[in-house]
Amino acid sequence: MTDADEYVGWRKLREFAGVDLTKSFVLSWHVEAKTLMIDVDLFLEPEHPFYETPRPAEKVCIRPATIEFSNCESIQPDRSAAKGSLSDIAEALDPGAIEGLRRFSEGPFEIRGDFGMVRIDAERPILRLRGP
Repeated sequence: MTDADEYVGWRKLREFAGVDLTKSFVLSWHVEAKTLMIDVDLFLEPEHPFYETPRPAEKVCIRPATIEFSNCESIQPDRSAAKGSLSDIAEALDPGAIEGLRRFSEGPFEIRGDFGMVRIDAERPILRLRGP
């Protein structure tokens, strides 16, 4: 896959309406029952239904969330030789700031950030916000 391939950026995916992934941070990666789970501190924009006005000591609305990719067939990081089970690969990934996420026309997703580029072959993501 190259940058010339057709893709859809995260801002056009309904799952990410009202959030800014480029101001969000991956805390951890793990796999449960063929579902890749990415725990994140998620930046909510004012139009998000769960947005709350930041308290005086806060400048932005950040909420804990999980990005879930169900029926995950493969996880391919660019910074290491992907060997072992899906769980082994996911747990070896680093945390870090997110630069972007896109879906290629042929199906796989690609998430980029401080952790490198990770290609994910799975179903559409589900974004689950957790309590504060």
